[in-house]
Amino acid sequence: MIKEIYEYHSICDQLAKADADLGNIISAYGYPPLWTRPNTFESLVHIILEQQVSLASALSALNKLKERLPELTPANILSLTDEEFKACYFSRQKTIYTRSLAKALLDGQINLEEFNQLDNEAVRNALTKLKGIGNWTVDVYLMFVLGRADIFPAGDLAAVNALKRVKSLPANITKDKILNIAEKWKPYRTVASMMLWHYYLSQKIR
Repeated sequence: MIKEIYEYHSICDQLAKADADLGNIISAYGYPPLWTRPNTFESLVHIILEQQVSLASALSALNKLKERLPELTPANILSLTDEEFKACYFSRQKTIYTRSLAKALLDGQINLEEFNQLDNEAVRNALTKLKGIGNWTVDVYLMFVLGRADIFPAGDLAAVNALKRVKSLPANITKDKILNIAEKWKPYRTVASMMLWHYYLSQKIR
């Protein structure tokens, strides 16, 4: 787990030295932020909202939800009607996923605090049993919330497209070849991914 910014920057420097394309990202845009989120129900709801939509759209829905429910707890979530979810910009599917997560927490099927002590695969196995939570959601949770240092989110279009661009890779490159490239960044694939996201977001702003 990476906790200190100086340690994070040191790892960025190691990756930049080992991979010139990552080095070019730092040269052009500086260090990426050390993106983190607390280990809370709200953080997981936020990640569910981010599935297959823009970051801005997801944040808008989360903020609308927090206006309606200042205390975002599983019990309070389960008190909302379909229409109230819809008024918070939740799709039907994401309403189902969020309720499923809330029920799992209330029933004791999962315990977020316990995840801190489990390895990545154990966390993945527990979360992917829930409706609407797949590998991308788990990858983001492991990276941003639990601070696991060696995750590459192969299902993340922004990270993959940034990788294709910085390395001038063909558009139809296979997932296996993408994963082989990411293997070279072990044991810090999370940090390399954050560098790619930093590149993607910086390009988008430009």
